[in-house]
Amino acid sequence: MNPVVVVHGGGASNISKDRKERVRQGIVKAATAGYKILKQGGSAVDAVEEAVTTLEDDSEFNAGCGSVLNINGDVEMDASIMDGKDLSAGAVSAVRCIANPIRLARFCLTQTPHCFLTDQGAAKFAAAMGIPEIPGEQLITEKNKKRLEKEKLEKGAQKSDCQKNLGTVGAVALDCRGNLAFATSTGGIVNKMVGRVGDTPCIGSGGYADNDIGAISTTGHGESILKVNLARLTLFHLEQGKTLEEAAELSLGYMKSRLKGLGGLILISKTGDWVVKWTSASMPWAAAKDDKLHSGIDVDETTTTDLP
Repeated sequence: MNPVVVVHGGGASNISKDRKERVRQGIVKAATAGYKILKQGGSAVDAVEEAVTTLEDDSEFNAGCGSVLNINGDVEMDASIMDGKDLSAGAVSAVRCIANPIRLARFCLTQTPHCFLTDQGAAKFAAAMGIPEIPGEQLITEKNKKRLEKEKLEKGAQKSDCQKNLGTVGAVALDCRGNLAFATSTGGIVNKMVGRVGDTPCIGSGGYADNDIGAISTTGHGESILKVNLARLTLFHLEQGKTLEEAAELSLGYMKSRLKGLGGLILISKTGDWVVKWTSASMPWAAAKDDKLHSGIDVDETTTTDLP
């Protein structure tokens, strides 16, 4: 199998010109980090974890140190990861004061009999696994403080339209042994209620991986994605014999027509074909395969370069 990794930096309403280059560099860095692991014979799960960790460490993205703030001005993060070989999964929600929720989700996958840990239990588990606690302020950026103020002036998160708050980061990969994996991580939506959890940590909504079908990571309006189980719905269409393009268009189209929900997804088939699709205005993405790196932000815009 020729290894493949695809990453996304979240569906977005629009990305300002001054941010575009920083976002592009961040997404390319993440894809390159994941691909390097695959090229060295590493596993798909290792690759997606590394790619998402790279994005969590980049404040341009709504995950890790770039996470948006809840109604109290705090960061609460969600993440999930899944191994398509045996369907083992790990997820965490409403976690605070750690730099990389995806690392904690991976520990949940490997070190517990459970799939999903939340809040205080997740915090205790993080400490037990030796994940350092960091001051909450370290995750808060000036940009996100301003975004919260703006959102509070405009309206509450409950009434917020489906066009905003689409940021998530994610990765999917196929390794040389034919194993698939996904990882997704987010800070959620601006001005959310304390304890609000969206689609990101929910297996089947924020992502899914099954060696017999494919791997997918989603982004977009979390409540809409949850209601349609976007990740598993897309893979269901693949199972029914649809092409990658058709499966992506059908599931995103259904979410939009049924719920007016916007979003995006990255999808890899078990044979290593891949697709990126979104109904939001833009979605930063990058894909690495056969030593070539493909990337883009807006519709009908793809750049291809050779990887070193």
